[in-house]
Amino acid sequence: MPRIAGVDIPDNKPAGIALRYIHGIGPTSAAQICEKARIDPHIRAKKLSEEELSRVASILDSDYVIEGQLRRQLQQNVARLRDIQCYRGLRHRRGLPVRGQRTRTNARTRKGPKKTVAGKRSVKEMR
Repeated sequence: MPRIAGVDIPDNKPAGIALRYIHGIGPTSAAQICEKARIDPHIRAKKLSEEELSRVASILDSDYVIEGQLRRQLQQNVARLRDIQCYRGLRHRRGLPVRGQRTRTNARTRKGPKKTVAGKRSVKEMR
């Protein structure tokens, strides 16, 4: 397994797809990296030479924010929103959807499992 930026890249995948295993690298940036490093994106990652791997690593270091640095940057952005107490920061703090999604139904990923309230009856049962 080649190791780039502290991440083990899968051997059996093409280089253009294997680069996506690095946090912060998607399809477009993977294609751009392969182009800059003069690597065929369809060649398997295990067939890349040490020189090609070092070219990719140097491109990643100079042009992209990836892995731990990117995660840290995202955490700092959310912490800044919380500190200035803007609407988005309050939603992050309360664990609710941030981008305007409805919460009456759905939003279970952010809110967690349902908390059933004892003694709550529907309108039909009250009549």
